[in-house]
Amino acid sequence: MRLPAALEPVRFSLSAAAALVLTPAALLLLWPRPTATGLDRLLPHAALLQSFSLRRSATPPLLWQQRLGAEAPDLWRQQRRLWWQFWGSHGDAGASLVLLAPSGQRPPVNALQLDNLWVVAPSALARQSLQEQLKLQRPAPRGLEQRCAQQLQRQDAVFWTASGLSSLLGAAAPLAQSVQVGCLNLRSEGTSLLWSGEADAAKGALASEPPSLGGGSPPALSAEQLLTLQGPELGLLLQGLLSSSVLKDSLVKRYGLTPYQLKLLSQAPFALRLSRVPSGPFRASLELQVALVQGQGRWTPWLKQLERVLQDQDLQLQGGDTKSRVWLNADGVLLGGWRWTSKQDLLFSLGAAPTAAPLKPLQLAKDSAWTLEMRPKALQERQLLPQSLPIVVRRAETLVLQGQSRSSRAAERQSALRGQLNLR
Repeated sequence: MRLPAALEPVRFSLSAAAALVLTPAALLLLWPRPTATGLDRLLPHAALLQSFSLRRSATPPLLWQQRLGAEAPDLWRQQRRLWWQFWGSHGDAGASLVLLAPSGQRPPVNALQLDNLWVVAPSALARQSLQEQLKLQRPAPRGLEQRCAQQLQRQDAVFWTASGLSSLLGAAAPLAQSVQVGCLNLRSEGTSLLWSGEADAAKGALASEPPSLGGGSPPALSAEQLLTLQGPELGLLLQGLLSSSVLKDSLVKRYGLTPYQLKLLSQAPFALRLSRVPSGPFRASLELQVALVQGQGRWTPWLKQLERVLQDQDLQLQGGDTKSRVWLNADGVLLGGWRWTSKQDLLFSLGAAPTAAPLKPLQLAKDSAWTLEMRPKALQERQLLPQSLPIVVRRAETLVLQGQSRSSRAAERQSALRGQLNLR
């Protein structure tokens, strides 16, 4: 987003002032800025919808060439300001190209006209499917979706829904339950892509726009860390996982966690860290630090029960003291363990022994922002990223995403978002 240069004080006459005000207005009346009104009809059917500022080049983008063939260069030259990519509910069909329809021209092959837009589908079957969907009466975008539609008509932006997020994250999608629908404004600075926007846990949210997320930058990842995620409530991660009755029943019946303990865990501040391991069978080690209400007194009996469950699975306890446990499998491979790092903070580990280094206690307020930091390129090298993520993400050196929820209740988990992707 470009900001106007600072205006210097100028002396001018009344007639000059009138000219400065009226001339641009007259020009706008003669040559109105094109608006993508068809987006309001398209957006309710989108899994993903992204806008791109027009950047003049000798050849049009690859998607234009794929969807338009020989017509691409001429139509590319006629476009102004923005164009879009659209993925419908059947994302495996591929992206549709969306562009402003030139006056007096017939739509290309596999295109349908939607008000002032052409939507060029990847195939005749995808075009027919979208045409059938558009016949269904859907409410006009409101709330978050209306704000997203406006952003998509003004600047580089992206809108997503649960199905679009699932197609990008794959098996990791349940971990993103609080940001199932959202919109981000995008801008570039050198080799970095920056964004800000909002998200919600459910489609159709009518809440007003959340305040912008403020505050400074999070601390940089240490050399051995591949990913960190810190937040005021572990429910940020557990909400989607615990929606599975099979997993929830397993935690209760097999591992002895009561529904009340699960509730306390969901409300606990947490820090999750994924780190490099120098050797061994694991691609990385994972640590989860949680600040537990009532500390060791309440949770030690459950940990004793967990010990018995693990021993019944033929895991072996290696040394340890009253505050820590380290577990090996039958072949002597170290699997992980846990350690109390303070009276209330419990550290679980997988793929390595729980770190013995002192850790900062977790003291996050309920309204604190959550922060995700990661090294996508390093994770990709270890095959720890969903392959469905965009290639620009998988090749990035670092990624930072921060969110702050307006409410801790799942039904009202609206979040302000901001972040940065660094390619170098």
